[in-house]
Amino acid sequence: MHSWNAAALPARAVLRWSPRRLLSTSAPACSEKPILNRYSRTITKPKDQGASQAMLYDTDGIRTDEDFDKAMHLLGLGQHVRKSLYDAGLIGYQFGVVGVSDGISMGTKGMTYSLQSRDLIADQVETAAGGHWLDGMVTIPGCDKNMPGVLMALGRLNRPGFMIYGGTIKPGSCEGAPQLDIVSAFQSYGKYLEDGKTDDAEKFRYNTVRHACPGPGACGGMYTANTMASAAEAMGMTLTGSSSYPAEYPEKMAECESAGVAMLNLLEKNILPRDIMTRSAFENAMVLTMILGGSTNAVLHLIAIAHSVGINLTIDDFQSVSDRTPFIADLKPSGKYVMEDVYKLGGIPKILAYLLKNKLIDGNNLTVTGRTLGENLDRWTHEHGELEFSRQNVIRPLEQPIKETGHLRILKGNLAPGGAVAKITGKEGLGFTGKARTFDSEDEFVAAVESGSIKKGEKTVVVLRYLGPKGGPGMPEMLKPTSLIMGAGLGHDVASLTDGRFSGGSHGFCIGHVVPEAQVGGPIALVRDGDIISVDAVKNTIELRVPEDELARRRAAWTAPPLKVSQGTLYKYVKTVEDASRGCITDA
Repeated sequence: MHSWNAAALPARAVLRWSPRRLLSTSAPACSEKPILNRYSRTITKPKDQGASQAMLYDTDGIRTDEDFDKAMHLLGLGQHVRKSLYDAGLIGYQFGVVGVSDGISMGTKGMTYSLQSRDLIADQVETAAGGHWLDGMVTIPGCDKNMPGVLMALGRLNRPGFMIYGGTIKPGSCEGAPQLDIVSAFQSYGKYLEDGKTDDAEKFRYNTVRHACPGPGACGGMYTANTMASAAEAMGMTLTGSSSYPAEYPEKMAECESAGVAMLNLLEKNILPRDIMTRSAFENAMVLTMILGGSTNAVLHLIAIAHSVGINLTIDDFQSVSDRTPFIADLKPSGKYVMEDVYKLGGIPKILAYLLKNKLIDGNNLTVTGRTLGENLDRWTHEHGELEFSRQNVIRPLEQPIKETGHLRILKGNLAPGGAVAKITGKEGLGFTGKARTFDSEDEFVAAVESGSIKKGEKTVVVLRYLGPKGGPGMPEMLKPTSLIMGAGLGHDVASLTDGRFSGGSHGFCIGHVVPEAQVGGPIALVRDGDIISVDAVKNTIELRVPEDELARRRAAWTAPPLKVSQGTLYKYVKTVEDASRGCITDA
């Protein structure tokens, strides 16, 4: 029996001095002193890395060196789970694995490690549990790749187990900004540029960064972590309510304290992950993702989880679900509310019960409680009541959607013959045509925004390429570019197109996961500045308006750049990873 804690230890292992000192902008007293933070200063010094600094401020209450001796959030939850297992007559062996915080690594080369950590987590959990003949697993992930990683491991091993989500963070606040989150910190730099770099603009930027993350928990909007937690609950792989309990709320602790009884029930009945993660369960997860306006990363991750249990889920399945499912949640990044607000209206189970009542999901699927999803939801609504629309504005009625079909659109055309994934809520329009501006790195794009060369009133398609699973490597997320666009007031003038990924926190007109990627010679590698690109999110097309004979000439002249890595974990990843339309799996 095993209790697993993702991402609890890396900060303790790396940051052995106070974040307050790390984040100081003052120069060393003596220039001859050796530079001790020659690596960490990449994220702790620049103004355009404010979100990294926001994640470090008050990390799990850390303010002094002594605070690093305290149990951190996920580790603490794991200790309560272990006690619960012991009280149920089971023995729990607790261990941790790697965890990459996207909020810290975003906008830097550290993001190349992000997506590959999903498969590394799956490999580590599979290895530890398989090598030591553990009877089952209670997994406690707290960030976006960690959840699909542990679910992939559970699917591969097919031993009794379930997931306890570490929980969402509370919203932050400061003067002039009553509801902050990590995306606020990302956008603050774009706002700072737009406002002319004044002292007042710097003060607002600093206060936003300082107060965006007030405590433990995963990023607060309907970003990838909360998307995947909600999807896992819809699939039946968590206890009821797990995905919407905030990290610091008593319900999260109570959930951990109930783990032992739940695990004992799974062992006694020998209920296995592949009994639960069925085709119908994935359909439920896709429907909920569309309803909530969830992250584009759900496409990658659900395809990969399905692969782990022998189910062939495709990008076309997402389009099919999107065509029949409305978008009804006014949640960040495109909306107003955060996951704590979902908790206050009764949690994800109330939303699922509403969807079941309206026959959008299947309630007959088995869950880790040993009961069906429908039975779990009946119990929940009996205790908490049904979803009411007169008392909240977070979730709209199905007949009054934000968008009548899903926000995730699978685009195909001569620019993405293997598919691309767009996040279109309708607020940014349903189509976009503009002139291409090509960038082969994030840094080039940031410099262009800082210089003012991307202007309001000019319809521009920013093409960020050589950032795919092989070219990135690791398919880094483009939250920093999209946040700069939105923060600088360019949201109606600029569309973002990449063979990399977008964070769940990205919004605006965003198209990612372009297949084939530039590194392997996909058409995105052939785009030149000034080319016209047209996207239609109703017909689901993406076209590069360049004559075929011209594209043929460009293709003949193109040569692949050398890989950016030649050894280590990223090199192994590049050698094994499949394309984004196949979920970036590494064990095909």
